[in-house]
Amino acid sequence: MSEVLDATIISSNAPPIGGSLGASFLPGRGVSARVWAPLFEELNLVIDGIEMPMTATGGGYFETWACSARVGSRYGFRPPGNKTILPDPASRYQPEGPFALSAIVDPSSYDWAGHNWSGPDSGPQLIYELNVGTFTREGTWAAAAGRLQHLAELGVTIIEIMPIAEFPGRFGWSYDGVFPFAPSHLYGTPDDLRRFVDAAHRYALAVILDVNYNHYGPNGNILPAFSEDYVTHRYKNEWGDAVNFDGPSSENVRAFILANAAYWIREFHFDGLRLDATQQIFDQSPTNIIAEIAETVRSAAGSRRTYIVAENESQDVTLVRSTADGGYGLNAIWNEDFHHSARIALTGRLEAYYSDYTGQVRELLSCTRHGFLYQGQRSRWQSKPRGFWARGLPLSRTIAFLENHDQIANTRGGARLAATTDRGLWRALMLFQGQEFASSRPFTYFADHHAPLSDAVARGRDEFLRQFPSLSAGTLPRPDDIAAFENCKLDWTECDRNTWSLRLYKDLGELRRCDGVLGMDGEIDGAMLSEQAFLVRFFGGVRGDRLLIVNLGSDVRLGACPEPLTAPSLRSRWQLLWSSEDPCYGGEGTPDIDPNGTWYLPGRAAVVLTSRPA
Repeated sequence: MSEVLDATIISSNAPPIGGSLGASFLPGRGVSARVWAPLFEELNLVIDGIEMPMTATGGGYFETWACSARVGSRYGFRPPGNKTILPDPASRYQPEGPFALSAIVDPSSYDWAGHNWSGPDSGPQLIYELNVGTFTREGTWAAAAGRLQHLAELGVTIIEIMPIAEFPGRFGWSYDGVFPFAPSHLYGTPDDLRRFVDAAHRYALAVILDVNYNHYGPNGNILPAFSEDYVTHRYKNEWGDAVNFDGPSSENVRAFILANAAYWIREFHFDGLRLDATQQIFDQSPTNIIAEIAETVRSAAGSRRTYIVAENESQDVTLVRSTADGGYGLNAIWNEDFHHSARIALTGRLEAYYSDYTGQVRELLSCTRHGFLYQGQRSRWQSKPRGFWARGLPLSRTIAFLENHDQIANTRGGARLAATTDRGLWRALMLFQGQEFASSRPFTYFADHHAPLSDAVARGRDEFLRQFPSLSAGTLPRPDDIAAFENCKLDWTECDRNTWSLRLYKDLGELRRCDGVLGMDGEIDGAMLSEQAFLVRFFGGVRGDRLLIVNLGSDVRLGACPEPLTAPSLRSRWQLLWSSEDPCYGGEGTPDIDPNGTWYLPGRAAVVLTSRPA
């Protein structure tokens, strides 16, 4: 390896590097490189085989400027006397994966179309969860972009991309990503990702990215080679060492994570983030890191609107309370209470964490009226209180869903609800890929690790699923089985075959999008009509009211209906607006709900009524 030639490599007129992490390319001027590496007293940058010393600037940071570097140059960092060249912890691209050198990219070279895009609307959203590797047969950004029109016509408003941070192997969920700034090379180049987001905005589709800030992946993680303080052992994390947000040198770790959050918004024009498993993000600092992430995302977006959501097992409403009320200011949180109760209602299974629920319609009604079911009561399954007081929380702060990647994978062979439940009640406000056309493809957990880690992951998966008596060990494919991964890829010919399901979701999306009452976060009330049926009334003022009636049981003939919420407003009557029993969905049709004041509720169905002038 040749020694540095200052005149050709390092410019005496180089601008100050400042706080930018990683390698930043400036056209015509070269590359600035900055890394936090407090484990070393000296550090060299190696770029295109040329090695140069870096300047220690205090606090464990090293910087340098390379004038001759170009886009595509491979680079890394080498401690003096060490034969190993380490890739960049803040690498923007790993063309050969996590065990190779990093590559220089120029984010400014992409010409954004813009489309006058200002971000997602402030109203209720229809979110579609998508795994790039299985969404199409090709498993690339380019192929996924070819399906954007389908999502737009479906009524989707936000696409939620499962994690994409560079990870080892040929396939994976990427929740064990090891290069937080590098989009996985398996799906295409960074500019391919930019084209996808740009094309989504052309269809008025917002795109948010699922990010994992609670732990780092176990395989290919080079962060500990630069500092042991990236993680902390003060807290117990379910999947590895917790990220250090409040211990020694945590200010540098916080800066690393906040830079990452801003990076996805600025350089890829994402419209927000989904924060994975926030109950495993531990921080006793005066300002919680989650609140700082939200503030950073909005600042990075400038005038664009953003949408930031969280997964939180305990459904801590602090996440979505305003900062003025002591919260963290996120837009929404996943409603697992709704999912668990609805899944029991549709499948009858009461295993594991589902045992805290009954699946009775009164639970679904309570979710509709109050958001969460558990707001501090004791959980029998967890043997401790669950949830937080959520009175006054708008329902738009919760995300209701029937299927997502975790919950499908936690079933026998990754089976979807389309294959296990009644079709008339099969609907959701959050869609997992393929759900809209009743995909028969499973979705199991997959991660392409080599032994012995692959064996440990398989054992861990089996141990987790033992909480479900119906899932005996060995019934599910191994996570490292490439055939199982390939089997998870959607079969888009089913979209043409299952037109009944696609029409159902399109009509629901249009109803929610176009109806000025159902799509608003306004006044609602609800009541039980029988042990298996309930109603929700949406008060629309001059636009008229709407009445949603859900019956999970057999037909109900009330004869008379003394429930006041069924009464039409003054000088109006109820008229059918939508029914899940419409023949175009494969249903049997819907007779008059209120013939001569005698209410009839069709079984295993949902209907929406609208008030019309009498």
